[in-house]
Amino acid sequence: MNSVGTLITMGIPGPQLDAATRETLEQIQPGCIILFRRNVDRGIDVLRRLIDELHQLPWAPLVAIDHEGGRVMRLSEPFTHFPPAAVIGKHRDAALARDVAFAMGRELASVGLDLVYAPVLDTLTCATNSVIGDRSFGSDPELVAQLGSAQVRGFRAAGILCCGKHFPGHGDTEVDSHFDLPQVEASFEVLQERELVPFGAAIEAAVPMLMTAHVVYSGAGSRVPAGLDPFFLHTVLREQLRFTGVVLTDDLEMGAIDRIASPAEAAVQAIAAGADGVLVCETTAAALTVWRALGDAARNQPDFQARVTGAHQRWETLRQQHSTLLRSTCELPCREHQRLAGSLR
Repeated sequence: MNSVGTLITMGIPGPQLDAATRETLEQIQPGCIILFRRNVDRGIDVLRRLIDELHQLPWAPLVAIDHEGGRVMRLSEPFTHFPPAAVIGKHRDAALARDVAFAMGRELASVGLDLVYAPVLDTLTCATNSVIGDRSFGSDPELVAQLGSAQVRGFRAAGILCCGKHFPGHGDTEVDSHFDLPQVEASFEVLQERELVPFGAAIEAAVPMLMTAHVVYSGAGSRVPAGLDPFFLHTVLREQLRFTGVVLTDDLEMGAIDRIASPAEAAVQAIAAGADGVLVCETTAAALTVWRALGDAARNQPDFQARVTGAHQRWETLRQQHSTLLRSTCELPCREHQRLAGSLR
């Protein structure tokens, strides 16, 4: 497997693999492909064919999707539409949170998806935070930790990999990182007592992957987004929280990154800082520039090549974990899951 390409998770333009897209994928050999509504809006049969085609590529990439419930749902009927995390948070019931994740995971596994970018582990501490809002289980770090770690277990029981987000926490921001670069002025001591609690619990629950936040934690002494900062990626995540899984940046084509660097520049900074992978969601052209930049850095910088090698090993471990999961599938639509969703008020 192409060691640099393994580190890239990229989007593709449509619901089918046209010749140009296939050529780009064969050049990059991305470790993972993320699907959006533009890829899944032609019905379940077309979706299954696309996922099968992607899995049949020679290097067999993982196929992933955002699927949290509420407003972050790419899949329409016959998939069950669960309410947002805030509704689950009001019930304060870890078993219920696990059941919801298990149901969502079963449905994703039933069409061949490998990885879900959930649960959201952000503690909502800013009431005017629109980008997180009801995507969070709530404002109590212990509750978010309890419900988030329960969902990690639920996804695993369904036989699908999951990715907690957005490390070290996106809940104390007013600015939406899709459009601009947020800053958090809370001290690192506050982050430890608040934001980091759910991530620590998810790590104890064996979450296999974490996604970083495009947020500058200026109160903790940082001047760059967490996904580009060795302090958060290495000192906090690896040494303090002892996370051994895959660390992935959020999308490098978002406005927060555009304010400070190109996707290619940010990708090199992220891997050098300790990330294991980068998201490039919107355009295959950007994915190609990222692939070339990572390749150039690996060829010219021995330290960077060592980082690529370590990251590649973590991806291989992730793939091995995936191969041991037992998929729990179901017929779609699933009346049992619809009843569960309907019981959540």
